[in-house]
Amino acid sequence: MRYACLLAVLAAVAVALVPQATARQQGATARERLAMRAEMTGLLRGIAAHRDETWRWERVMLRRPTPYTDSASRIRSLAYREWVFRLWSQREVAARAKALNPPHKREWLCIHRYEGSWRDPHSPYYGGLQMDLEFQTTYGRRLLRTKGTADHWTPLEQMWVAEHAYHTRGFWPWPNTARYCGLL
Repeated sequence: MRYACLLAVLAAVAVALVPQATARQQGATARERLAMRAEMTGLLRGIAAHRDETWRWERVMLRRPTPYTDSASRIRSLAYREWVFRLWSQREVAARAKALNPPHKREWLCIHRYEGSWRDPHSPYYGGLQMDLEFQTTYGRRLLRTKGTADHWTPLEQMWVAEHAYHTRGFWPWPNTARYCGLL
């Protein structure tokens, strides 16, 4: 009988405590869900920031932007969003490193040394590599349309436009200065 009474008291105490424990557990779950939602939103913001920077560096190099399907916003998996975040972070680092080091950077800097200032606005040749309007239209159309003549472009943008021309014309648009640099 004592044993039965003790069991009845313990059962009553357990029944009384279960709603409190369940309420605490649900509160922790709600907090955890809120923290998870904040982390997922932060990852989406980080992905967008890395993607935008990647695209910016790709524009400097006159490249098409890397395609983006926005799958991270549709797939609600923390692991997947972390993977996409790392992917765009790595792409940004690679694009920046490549953009800051055009393939013939040393040669463009040598040609620039004998040409004008990077901000040279004097017609008919503009910028540090002395590009005329026809050259700018042919090889740097988007920059010419969005920023104006080459004297408004960054030195990197000027070098990448020259690099774009190099693939079809070599250093021949700069015959004298390319000779001074030993390139022709």
